[in-house]
Amino acid sequence: MTPKLPAPVSRLAGAVVRRVPEPVLHRLAPSLLPFSPQDVPPTPPVPATPVRLYLGPANYAGQGYAWARAAERLPGVGAVSMTAQRPGGFGFATDYPVPIAVYGSSRRWQRRQKAYVEKFTHVVVEAQRALFGTLMATARQRNGAYAEARALAARGTRVAMLCHGSDIRVPSRHLAGATPWSPFGDPDWELVGHLERQTRDAEAALVELRAAGIPTFVSTADLLLDQPEATWLPVVVDPEAWRTDAPPLERTVPLVVHAPSASRLKGTELVEPVLQELDRRGWITYRRLEGLTSAQMPALYRDADVVLDQFALGSYGVAACEAMAAGRVVVSHVTQQSRDAARAVSGLDLPILEGTPDNLAEVFTALLDDRAGAGGRAARLGPEFVRVLHDGAASARVLAPFLGVEPDEADAAAH
Repeated sequence: MTPKLPAPVSRLAGAVVRRVPEPVLHRLAPSLLPFSPQDVPPTPPVPATPVRLYLGPANYAGQGYAWARAAERLPGVGAVSMTAQRPGGFGFATDYPVPIAVYGSSRRWQRRQKAYVEKFTHVVVEAQRALFGTLMATARQRNGAYAEARALAARGTRVAMLCHGSDIRVPSRHLAGATPWSPFGDPDWELVGHLERQTRDAEAALVELRAAGIPTFVSTADLLLDQPEATWLPVVVDPEAWRTDAPPLERTVPLVVHAPSASRLKGTELVEPVLQELDRRGWITYRRLEGLTSAQMPALYRDADVVLDQFALGSYGVAACEAMAAGRVVVSHVTQQSRDAARAVSGLDLPILEGTPDNLAEVFTALLDDRAGAGGRAARLGPEFVRVLHDGAASARVLAPFLGVEPDEADAAAH
């Protein structure tokens, strides 16, 4: 086993290595770099449009790519989405996949990335994550995202910050009032303290950036509680990818599926005992879906009768929209604040059956007793709700002012 170097020695060694040109290191000491030259991807062409939008580097649930395509509905807009990809990911579409080792360790790529992004007129920074890896990180501020945003804005680039969830959702605030089933009250969850510090730092940084003219977007309506000065940018799904003509609830024993990307945040442990008991009684067939790629999910949702989203955060996002687009009965805990926000924008009630850890058994009893009732109606209304608010048209209209597109042009492009 190779002995671990003391931290000061390790930092000094890292600084020395960074001063050696990467091609030299790859020839003489390739083991010092966690990637090979072949891992460094070529950059996509810069769009030949008056407005050139760059989004990255998170692409959670494929949303960076989806928002890029939504923006391209607007006249004169071309867009590129970048993803810093970890091995074994979910396979979400992206324009520019960059291996995480290259993103974090290649100074050569980071400098080229900066020069490349400077060719765009507009930049959206996702989830408080740096676009250029560690290039602009310092000892005092290890996250270079905020320095990048200020530097790009100083060049005349129009920059916005886009919050996805855990990067800005303050645990103590959520625990104090968002929902009784907040996941942040678990005293054994060591990550809570880290998230509290991280989100408080992000909150302060976003205030400073807004004062400098850099706006904030949020991807789900519940995040407006943490960022009331932000603008909601609805998530986007492709309705055709999820559409099916098969109605739900025609099986004697309905198939109920749950695909928790993060089970603690989804509240899976709060509801799974109830689901397992209903399965044991023969009322439902419960199936927990894990370790699947994005390409596998449409067929699994289309085959289900009921899709369970989450029961702890009180929000709704991509998974719920996908299930609604498939015309499935969606059961989830969504706060009134999120429901009101959705209705204010769409003019429609959110067709998700309210279910909580306290009443889930009763929800299923009512659903099974009257399959054409509330559950059946919600399933029928789901595809239309997604078409109105989450097929990309509404998101294009939200992005239009930031991108300098006139409202009438945005409305015309969205229809």
